[in-house]
This record gives sequence, C-alpha cells and structure tokens, in this order.
Amino acid sequence: MSEMLHHTAAVVRSTSTALVIGDMPFLSYVDVPTAAENAARFIRDAGAGAVKLEGGVAVAPIVAALVRSGVPVIGHIGFTPQSSLNESKPRAKGRLPEAAAALLEDAIALQEAGASAIVIELVPQELAAAITSRLTIPTIGIGAGGGCTGQIQVLPDLLGLLGAAAPRHAGRIANLRDEAIAALTTWRTNVESGDFPTAAQGIAGDATLIAALNELPR
Repeated sequence: MSEMLHHTAAVVRSTSTALVIGDMPFLSYVDVPTAAENAARFIRDAGAGAVKLEGGVAVAPIVAALVRSGVPVIGHIGFTPQSSLNESKPRAKGRLPEAAAALLEDAIALQEAGASAIVIELVPQELAAAITSRLTIPTIGIGAGGGCTGQIQVLPDLLGLLGAAAPRHAGRIANLRDEAIAALTTWRTNVESGDFPTAAQGIAGDATLIAALNELPR
C-alpha cells in the first residue's frame, strides 16, 4: 500500500485535469473494513479521485460499501494481474461459454453495486462488446478489442520501452528503447572523445572572474 500511495500521489501532483485512479493492491480489500481504510488512504492521503479493484460478484459487496461511503470505484474483470498469482503468464479469459456468462454476471454485479466504470482485460473482443452493450456504465478495454467504450494500455508497452517483450495487444506505436540506447551510446562516445561538453554547453565566466582566477595561488 505504501508504494502505491507514493506513486499515486506523484501522479496527482503532475496533473490538474486527469482523473487519477488508485489501483488497490493485492490483499488491500479482503473485507469491507480493510477496503474502506485503504480506499480512504488513496483518496485522503494520495489525492486520488477514485479507486480500482479486481473481481466481480465476489467483491460487489465491497464495491457497494465503498460507493455508499462516497468513494468512486472502478471495477476490473477478465484477466486480473494482481490476483492471478497461480498463472505463469497472462491468459485470456472468457473463451468458453460458461466463463463468458460468468464475466457478464461479474460486470452486471459491479454495475449494480455502483461501480463508475469497468476495466475489461484479455477477453475475446466479441465478449467485451457484448458486455459493454448490456451495461450503462463505461467499459475500458485492454486486449479486449474495439467494442469497449474506451481503451487503456501500459505505457512502456505502447512506447516500446521493453523492446520485443510487449504483448501483441499493446499496438506498439514507437520503439523508444532502441532510440534511447542509441542516444545514450552517442552521448557516451561524445564524452569519451572530448566532443562533449563544448564551450557553448558550459557557463562562461566574465573577465572579472577569469582575472581573479588567474591571481589564485597555484
């Protein structure tokens, strides 16, 4: 929690217009009292405008309690990275009819509990679109196709900061990792060769300072 509060507060300080959402970490909402205490810390101490938590039907009572207390809540269904400890890598959810029906039930339960929006992650695009069409609140997709109300991505994946490790659904639009490595390599070469820094990149002393320096004992 302490790290998430620190990170959230840093984001809050950097913007005056964006809705900053505190992502509640693993085991921070195991019951209503724990969830209420930690959500309050996100809102009160870190300055978040809402909190996000993973799960569906099982966490709906917690969502409802937080909403009643005045905390805006964003749900998260499908692949839930913070609570998928038994999986070695991200896996799509809702491929089978029974699993798809369960995810729809999760989404409806979150909406009825008062969630303001729902993140849908790594589910078939047809399922995400079907869920979205049955809700009145926005859905935010990640690896869930274009049928959601909005989209979200992990910035290092989107900007290519991890090289080839980015998942397919990220839709990488840049390769900043290679660009950064090339730029830093050039800078190191310039330092080693003496080409950096140049006189223009330094702070020039005036004649009075230079004269005084020449009078200093050697």
